[in-house]
Amino acid sequence: MMTIPIKTATASDQDHTIATVVLAFTADPMARWAYSDPHEYLRYFPDLVGALGGKAFEHGTAYYVDGFSGAALWLPPDVHPPKDELIAQAQRTVSERKQAEVFSIFEQMGSYHPTEPHWYLPFIGVDPARQGNGYGSALMEYALIPCDRENQPAYLESSNPRNIPLYKRHGFEVLGTIQVGSSPPIFPMLRRPR
Repeated sequence: MMTIPIKTATASDQDHTIATVVLAFTADPMARWAYSDPHEYLRYFPDLVGALGGKAFEHGTAYYVDGFSGAALWLPPDVHPPKDELIAQAQRTVSERKQAEVFSIFEQMGSYHPTEPHWYLPFIGVDPARQGNGYGSALMEYALIPCDRENQPAYLESSNPRNIPLYKRHGFEVLGTIQVGSSPPIFPMLRRPR
C-alpha cells in the first residue's frame, strides 16, 4: 500500500484547510441541523471551524493531505477551544429557536472530555469527491503517533454515525450519546494510548 504524505498546515494554509473541512461537512447531520439553510452554512460554518479548531494552526497540529483533499485539526493536551468565543458565535449565527439546544449540546460535550491531559480532534474530513482513497485513515494514523508516543488518550465527538466504524478501526470507543431536543445525536469517543 502506498504511503499517503501528510503535511502540516501553517497559518498561510488556514483558509484552504478550513475550506476543506467545510466541504467535508456539507452533509454532516449536526452541522446541517445547526445551519440548515445552505447560505447560512457556507457563511457561518467556516467561523465555527476556526473557533473550535483554529488553535491547531498555532500549535502545528493542523494537517492536510493531497492538495487539501482532506484535513484534520487536532488540539494538543491542555489546549482548549475558546469557550466564550464559541458561545458568542452561536448566539450570533444559530437561529434563536435552536440556541438553547446548542448550548446544552456544548455543555454535554464538555462533560465527556477526559479530565486527564488528552489530544482532542474537533474536525477531520475529506472532500466528498475524494473519499474512499484512504485520506481519513492516513490523517488519523499520522496524528495518533504522538498520542501513543506520549502515552496520552485521544478524544473526539462523531457528529456523523457513518464515521464511527472508521474511528473504531483506529481504536476509539463510544462513551455515550449526546442528543438534545430536535438535534441529531453526537457520539463522544475515546481512544486509550497503545
